[in-house]
Amino acid sequence: MKNTLFCERENGKLHRPRTILTGFGFMASSIAWAIYDPYITKILERLLNASATVTQWSAKLNDMFPVLAKFAESQGENVTTAAGGITLVPLFIGIIMTFDNIFGVIFQPTFGKLSDRCHSKLGKRRPFIVFGAPVSALLFAIIPFVALKGSLPITMLFIILFVFSMSLWRAPVVALMPALTPPALRSEGNAIINLMGGVGSAIGMFAGTIVVAIYTFFTKTEISVENGNEYLTFPYVFLVGSVVMVIGMLVILFFVKEPSSKLEAIAESNKAADEAARIKAEKEAKKAEKAARKAEKLSKAERKSLIFMLGGLFFLFCGTNAITTFFSLFAAEVLGKTTSQATIMTTLFAVCSAAAAIPAGYLGKKLGRKKTILMGLAVFMAVFAIYVVVQNMALIWVALVLGGFANMLITVNTLPLVLDIGGIEKVGTFTGYYYTATFSAQIASPIVYGIVRMLSGTYMSLFVYSPVMFALSLLLILFVKHGEAVPDNVVKAAKEANED
Repeated sequence: MKNTLFCERENGKLHRPRTILTGFGFMASSIAWAIYDPYITKILERLLNASATVTQWSAKLNDMFPVLAKFAESQGENVTTAAGGITLVPLFIGIIMTFDNIFGVIFQPTFGKLSDRCHSKLGKRRPFIVFGAPVSALLFAIIPFVALKGSLPITMLFIILFVFSMSLWRAPVVALMPALTPPALRSEGNAIINLMGGVGSAIGMFAGTIVVAIYTFFTKTEISVENGNEYLTFPYVFLVGSVVMVIGMLVILFFVKEPSSKLEAIAESNKAADEAARIKAEKEAKKAEKAARKAEKLSKAERKSLIFMLGGLFFLFCGTNAITTFFSLFAAEVLGKTTSQATIMTTLFAVCSAAAAIPAGYLGKKLGRKKTILMGLAVFMAVFAIYVVVQNMALIWVALVLGGFANMLITVNTLPLVLDIGGIEKVGTFTGYYYTATFSAQIASPIVYGIVRMLSGTYMSLFVYSPVMFALSLLLILFVKHGEAVPDNVVKAAKEANED
């Protein structure tokens, strides 16, 4: 009888119901981040504005550089703040919102490697999920309760503890499906896992709307930006996220069967006698690998394409990250929307992105990846620029719909383009390049835009900053000359030539 993995049927096909169960872990992680960005920014804005220390530092900045306030005032902005001019609040929000990405870069690879070496009855990945998810859920639930007490230091402590605890199990939860699925079925399995992640994000986005509706029904109190009472609903929104995280963990614990890795530990100890021979073989292999790498170096033109593409990715993600991080603050200040209403708007963006996935792949194959990416960037810039000029409320919905479509035109084609510059032998290395560029942008952009917001005095500048980032991305990608998919007829001809 064939020894099948958990997500594989005996006939060699993907076991979809079990793959869905495996996806509950990713769903649990996704709901946390869907709630985190829009709600934490609002919490931080309230606490930082009330902080005497931040006000004092802002006042010192205004005293030292009065030209900053004069510049903001010349742009038509209100600078009659408690600090006597511009405020450092947007900058501090941007800095704090980079913590999850910084922790991800530092700790996720570490805990991913630790899960590779873990030996337990629960397997390699599940111990991290079973421990990390409940701890994250508890810390997540505490954040809004502490924030309502008005304590910025304690709130910051729990935010830092939360993003650290999430980094404990984010890499293991992503690695769980591939560990339980044969390589040939992983692409199909990954689609289901991402679908489960989308379900988690959707629950997180709609949680605020549901909570506000229930709260309004029982208290007979209208929630609005003007009333300033939306913060009273935040604890319940975070509780929804925490409950889903715990449910996801319980599904992984009781319904997902990861083989015990203790047997592997025993097998590894039995190999100790062959260690010397293995080390010698590894040295020889490294020599051969080094020689092979010299022969496989990128050409000068390919290196240029890679550098321009990674630069383009950096500016692209600077633009998109600023939108996802600060949109709820923009919606409150410019549109007069509550956080729950803002998440409905971002849900529309996400739904349009998902709907455009298959067409984006088709266009990438038909027109070419580079042209499709440039088309997406052009649409992004156009709809955002039109909104800045006209500033009609209806246009923001149009911008979200077209922006969602444009986002998927770009997202579907960027990673394959980067990977094809390197070739099949360097997929791992070039995936690393890709995520280095995107993570760097997600660390830098909240800080850079925080400075822009501080000087401009309005979150309307978000719809100027992001198009500028997209324009820089477009200019760099214009110089990319490699990374297109090789046509099927060329691949077939090459195979036939090799066979001859």
